[in-house]
Amino acid sequence: MKQLDPVPPGAVLALDDTGASVADRPSKEESRARLSTLGDRFRTAQTALYANGSRGLLVVLQGRDACGKDGTVSNVFGLVNPQGLVVRSFNVPEPHELRHDYLWRIHGALGPRGAISVFNRSHYEDVLVVRVRALVEETVWRRRYDQINAFERMLSENGYVVLKFFLHVSRPEQAKRLEERLDDPEKNWKFRLGDLDDRARWDDYTLAYRDMLARCSTPEAPWFMVPADSKHFRDLLILDTVVRTLEDLHLELPVAAPEVLARRGTIK
Repeated sequence: MKQLDPVPPGAVLALDDTGASVADRPSKEESRARLSTLGDRFRTAQTALYANGSRGLLVVLQGRDACGKDGTVSNVFGLVNPQGLVVRSFNVPEPHELRHDYLWRIHGALGPRGAISVFNRSHYEDVLVVRVRALVEETVWRRRYDQINAFERMLSENGYVVLKFFLHVSRPEQAKRLEERLDDPEKNWKFRLGDLDDRARWDDYTLAYRDMLARCSTPEAPWFMVPADSKHFRDLLILDTVVRTLEDLHLELPVAAPEVLARRGTIK
């Protein structure tokens, strides 16, 4: 099966519509079968991560509106025990958050070692939205690339694995999904008129995403560009990457203390 490769540091990706889809992807039925198999491995790996407690995993999901961030949280990370899962969505900062540095609320939302933390949007909004909408001076947001790299390197050096996924959706597919969202009473509450404002700034966001991927894909915290026009293939690629990463940690379950094991066969 096709696997995701990290974005090479400094690589400038086209991020055009053709990159949002893969022609030779598996069928929906085949993807479901593979998701089931990977789901079993995911649960085993998560149990080891949680029980061992020496490492943590941070997963960052970024992408345009309707790219599938919510679906990924549900379809991929909904497969594991929620006791070892921390999911956080980042919206417009609250007034008290704006009184701190922009990484303050991010660091505070990170789960402990032993947990999988999933960020639906993240600190990268501070080099995306603030850039496109000119909320801060260019000299301010440009400094943040190096600051973010230093922050993620610090996490890596303190036991966290950082995986970042850019869910790349094409312009026609986004239009289709936004229309479907408006037609669905269970989803149209998510629709914001600001979504259309962001769509009108498509090219500006493309430039911002290119710089984000080029400047902040590092060996310690790589970015992965996920073709996201196919929902089932998107989920499969992300789950495969997460499972392989956890398995490569070779975490072992802790061994019960001898005095505990000595009680086997004595419980009445």
